Amino acid sequence: MAMSCKDGKPGSLDNGKYVRCREKQRKETSRFQAVNRKLTAMNKLLMEENDRLQNQVSQLVYENGCFRQHTQNATLATKDPSCESAMTSGQHRVTQQNPPRDASPAGLLSIAEETLAEFLSKATGTAVEWVQMPGMKPGPDSIGIVAISHGCPGVAARACGLVGLEPTRVAELLKDRPSWFRDCRAVDVLNVLPTANGGTIELLYMQLYAPTTLAPSRDFWLLRYTSVLEDGSLVVCERSLKNTQNGPSMLPVQNFVRAEMFASGYLIRPCEGGVSIIHIVDHMDLEPWSVPEVLRPLYESSTVLAQKTTMAALRQLRQIAQEVSQPNVTGWGRRPAALRALSQRLSRGFNDAVNGFTDEGWSMMGNDGMDDVTILVNSSPDKLMGLNLSFANGFPSVSNSVLCAVASMLLQNVPPAILLRFLREHRSEWADCSIDAYSAAVVNVGPCSLRGSRVGGFGSQVILPLAHTIEHEESLEVIKLEGITQSPEDVLMARDVFLLQLCSGMDENAVGTCAELIFAPIDASFADDAPLLPSGFRIIPLDSGKEASSPNRTLDLASALEIGPAGNKASNDCSAGAGCVRSVMTIAFEFAFESHLQEHVASMARQYVRSIISSVQRVALALSPSYLSSQAGLRTPLGTPEAQTLARLICQSYRVYMGVELLKSNTEGSESVLKTLWHHSEAIMCCSLKALPVFTFANQAGLDMLETTLVALQDLTLEKIFDEHGRKSLCTEFPQIMRQGFACLQGGICLSSMGRPVSYERAVAWKVLNEEENAHCICFMFINWSFV
Repeated sequence: MAMSCKDGKPGSLDNGKYVRCREKQRKETSRFQAVNRKLTAMNKLLMEENDRLQNQVSQLVYENGCFRQHTQNATLATKDPSCESAMTSGQHRVTQQNPPRDASPAGLLSIAEETLAEFLSKATGTAVEWVQMPGMKPGPDSIGIVAISHGCPGVAARACGLVGLEPTRVAELLKDRPSWFRDCRAVDVLNVLPTANGGTIELLYMQLYAPTTLAPSRDFWLLRYTSVLEDGSLVVCERSLKNTQNGPSMLPVQNFVRAEMFASGYLIRPCEGGVSIIHIVDHMDLEPWSVPEVLRPLYESSTVLAQKTTMAALRQLRQIAQEVSQPNVTGWGRRPAALRALSQRLSRGFNDAVNGFTDEGWSMMGNDGMDDVTILVNSSPDKLMGLNLSFANGFPSVSNSVLCAVASMLLQNVPPAILLRFLREHRSEWADCSIDAYSAAVVNVGPCSLRGSRVGGFGSQVILPLAHTIEHEESLEVIKLEGITQSPEDVLMARDVFLLQLCSGMDENAVGTCAELIFAPIDASFADDAPLLPSGFRIIPLDSGKEASSPNRTLDLASALEIGPAGNKASNDCSAGAGCVRSVMTIAFEFAFESHLQEHVASMARQYVRSIISSVQRVALALSPSYLSSQAGLRTPLGTPEAQTLARLICQSYRVYMGVELLKSNTEGSESVLKTLWHHSEAIMCCSLKALPVFTFANQAGLDMLETTLVALQDLTLEKIFDEHGRKSLCTEFPQIMRQGFACLQGGICLSSMGRPVSYERAVAWKVLNEEENAHCICFMFINWSFV
């Protein structure tokens, strides 16, 4: 018998196996040491947080005692008339304005030291009463400890976590705010002053994009102070400069509302093994008075601030730390940093289109008597650089321009994540293929002419994953629209259209998360510097409460949009507890054109965006819980007769071949069988019996493992989820499955639709027979699977 690897000697093992065994042991040891260092640092972080919470409790007890004493004194004071004048004079002192602060170098240093003290009192002290952010899931895989303020001026959020980067690298990344904060348009460093203690004071002017056309943009005039504490911790803190004299100032900027940042920043503590413990505090007054009443929750919610800013910083650090530790080439031969840059370009281009800043060349066209859609035109060379426009005459256009049609609308009672998922998976329900073909001609050499609306034919849509962030809150993908034509006569000229698409906010359990679907046509060569004209949707929830909705509501939306014969009764899951969900949707579509076609393109753009608004309203109505519960003809995925029959055949065939029951014996009725199978803890999925098998069904665990939905599942082939070793093993076992009816597969590694490795202990495959006992499909069950 061959000696095992544990003996530490080659024995009868050949040298190759021995080397591989030792290398595996070395990697495992290194991994365990890294995990141990991480747990040690995390334990330190939790102990510090526990101390802070104990101090906060002591502070609250003290304040409660003071309040009781003050109440008693106030009761006695009402009997003494002399107290009235004292209280009145005290009130006058409170309302007295502070004198202007000195903005000379010495004065700025004084402001910087005060900012540092205030920031530290918020980050590790009790200056702000912090409460745990709703919806945050605790555990070792969570992003960190996130809290929001309670009862302080403005909005504030705090987070602390562990990142696998050196403190100086962390500070460098966080200072580059536009690279990770998608709402940040620009940060200009106007002055830098070194300090005697080795730190630096910087004067910054920062601009933020407006998230919707219904609100103005924000800007800040800031002081940023970077210093090192006595314990070696690195601190970067910021605050607004206001009411200063004898120094630099920033006058109000047209079309921007000047917001205020209270003492905020980052405390970065070095730990063993090149990791850092980081504390983040964001504290702002976003001037909610300047926006319509319906939008004020966006500017008065600490939860929204935490999601968009504080947690975004932590996510960026974790993402880059993973890329540093695993510098692998990902989808389409691109490195993670390159794909991250593409995502940023898409988001930035969409924000530019929504805001339409005049300093970037945007100007507004007159409307057509209705103000529901705004048309912006940009003819600046910077906007057009790199675009490859060709038109019907085959010659490049001489004078090129870009037109953007933008609109915002209020939605009621439809969760943003569900609506976005439908827009992503059912493009043909709202998009015009002739417009897609026209837009694609911008980045493809070849003739293209502008046609009327909805005259072409729509081919199939294939979603090709490129990359995703660690927590899957954002994904980058290529959309392949097959066989797109511009008119019925152009069938022989049909071609594939490719779109680069950024999708975020599809987690229905995240609180206050903005949902975005942003896309731009790309050439098939997909160059890193390809010109992008982003268009898309942004859906912002206006209610801070947690959205209660069924995670599978979009799986049968096609039937919800059709008027047909009555079927099964709608499931109560669709209407349970969803409540009234308000959100604002912003739509922006960009088109490149020749300048002499401006009026024609503007008319087309208005008509197109209005048709999209109509489609979205129709979809939103179909998705609303009240509508779903009132339509007797609608069927949920767990209620279709076909799905119930398939579930029964899966269980029946498993019992025939394996000799045991797949589900518990007390399951009765087709609907009950399907529901039990759907919630089975192991990943169960079926694929067709074709030359190239594709998946046709998966239970919830199977969808989670493949990181897909029932709609997108049908675009996934069986061979795509296995690595080379797995494909060889499957080819070996497949004849046995067809001959014997089942096979047991050894554990291994497979891939999700997003390319993420998934390990499984073992797998079982069996042939599913139909009523005539003919092979209907192959069913797989992956046991004890987990993401690597």
